[in-house]
Amino acid sequence: MVKLKRVIFTAALVIAGQCLFAQNFKVFLDPGHGGHDTGTNHNGYVEKDIVLSTAKKIGQILEREPGIDVVFTRKSDVFIELRERANMANRAKADLFVSIHCNGVNAPAAYGTETFVMGHDRSAMNLEVAKQENSVIYKEANYKEKYKGFNPSKPEFSIGLSVQQEENINYSAILASKISKGFKSLDKNDRGIKQVPLWVLDATTMPGVLIELGFVSNKKEGAYLNSEEGQDELARTIAKAIISYKNQMTGKGSKDSDDVKKEVTKAEVDTAGSKRDKAEAAATKKDNDKKSDSAEGIVFKVQISASTRDLPTKPSNFKGLKEISKMKDGSLIKYFYGNASSYEEAEKLLDKAKDKGFNSAYIVAFRNGNLISVKEALK
Repeated sequence: MVKLKRVIFTAALVIAGQCLFAQNFKVFLDPGHGGHDTGTNHNGYVEKDIVLSTAKKIGQILEREPGIDVVFTRKSDVFIELRERANMANRAKADLFVSIHCNGVNAPAAYGTETFVMGHDRSAMNLEVAKQENSVIYKEANYKEKYKGFNPSKPEFSIGLSVQQEENINYSAILASKISKGFKSLDKNDRGIKQVPLWVLDATTMPGVLIELGFVSNKKEGAYLNSEEGQDELARTIAKAIISYKNQMTGKGSKDSDDVKKEVTKAEVDTAGSKRDKAEAAATKKDNDKKSDSAEGIVFKVQISASTRDLPTKPSNFKGLKEISKMKDGSLIKYFYGNASSYEEAEKLLDKAKDKGFNSAYIVAFRNGNLISVKEALK
């Protein structure tokens, strides 16, 4: 009878796995500008053309990767309103939004890559970038009505962050870090990760970044950005970062990433060193080590959030949800809800988490305390 139950349970896991992976990780690529909006234009190097070509190359790499679907804002030289770019990503229910741009300034010596995430950094230089990228709004008909309350010239006073966006920023920063690291490996002058109030990132409902590939106003860098070699190199770097991010978010290890599978131990969870945190860490380890008679120590949880803040796992910090555990992953603390012995139970937990407002929550799996891919757990 036990053997029969085991067979039935395994079959159920396989079916659940097939349902899960019918829905791939969806990446939305947004080549900036297009049509009558050329973007920045210096030395004969045109932003709209460079970013379209590079985005297509990124898409080609990602489309060869199992488990990833790619959606584009545009694949040709057409103008798409800023609001519609965000709407397209939201309608597609993308898991990640990546907007590709080039920089251009009156100072020809400026060069290097930059990666932006949504935020309220009011430094003059960063706000100038925000104004430049938001200024496409002026090219749209009836922009005052469409973007009522938003002033592209003063974005810092117009955009407020919701709770969901605060959560998305943490995930966006993970991707931005991977992209920045990749640019540095190319010996590029990477100018770092910055937070600015960008309308297109504000209006999307998933984690996202805006990448500045370099300065077309710099003759040497402009020539590089306009070349097949330069675009291929940048596309490979960005695609590699996206794949690494996807693998980390879905619990699948990546040979190309330092973000390999983490073991949930007391040492990782305990960052404050207090008795309370040590007790929570021990409880988390014990919780993760619970063995299911039918699944060889596999448990499913729902990841509801990731943050740089180390919060006590009491319900009041997580919208009333109980059975919260946490683990440290690099600079982030990941928070999990529930403890299920089957994927079907985990789906119910996921529904509860989303009902509470954790819209970016997803199911993860552990074997004997080790984070593994859900696909591996369902084998």
